[in-house]
Amino acid sequence: MADSHIDESKDASKQGLIVLLRHGETAWSVSGQHTGRTDIPLTAAGELQASQAGHRLSRAFGGHFTPDMVYSSPLQRARTTAELAGFTEATILDGLAEWDYGRAEGRTREELAHANGDDWTLWRDGPESLRKDLGGDWESTLPSGEMVHVHNGEGETLDEAFERVGRVLQTVEPLINQGSTVLMVAHAHILRILTAHWLGLDPHVARLLRLDTAHYSVLSRYHGDNVIDHWNC
Repeated sequence: MADSHIDESKDASKQGLIVLLRHGETAWSVSGQHTGRTDIPLTAAGELQASQAGHRLSRAFGGHFTPDMVYSSPLQRARTTAELAGFTEATILDGLAEWDYGRAEGRTREELAHANGDDWTLWRDGPESLRKDLGGDWESTLPSGEMVHVHNGEGETLDEAFERVGRVLQTVEPLINQGSTVLMVAHAHILRILTAHWLGLDPHVARLLRLDTAHYSVLSRYHGDNVIDHWNC
């Protein structure tokens, strides 16, 4: 969705907005490996994406993002994205960490379907349905040569992640009610789950909301309803 379509941003001071920014590309977003709590960096392409996202946000929203209205996941791929986008004083909010994929962490959907002996999918079956012997700790080498530690623990159910983002929304709701524009820099799945919560929908609906790397979306209220203003911009 082109920035030129975002006419409502000119009136951002008159209504509360939540702007959701997904972090830039990582090696595992390219390979399709589940990337929850493993703290991997952006690729060079992801760093460029983050900088470009900052320029798009500046064009669309101007100076509406004050430092005290910017929140980031604690994971470095989100923190780096916020910094490169121009938000160097983001408040770290643990509730914005990505869904904990447990025994799915670091593995592709195809690998997990094969290992689990069926057509496993994250949204339908959840991390909790994976075989216990897929748990453990191991080291993975990124294409850059960097080693990262991977922990395959119990993980987090979709309902638990849904409850967690509900607490995030409670944190920022007073700011939205006073007409502030809040920016959240985080991860694809947790931002999609947060959106489902904002809309009052079942968390499984979040799987239908595609959110690409370094793209942003806008949530607001319209005639008293929580709505999506723009998506995947």
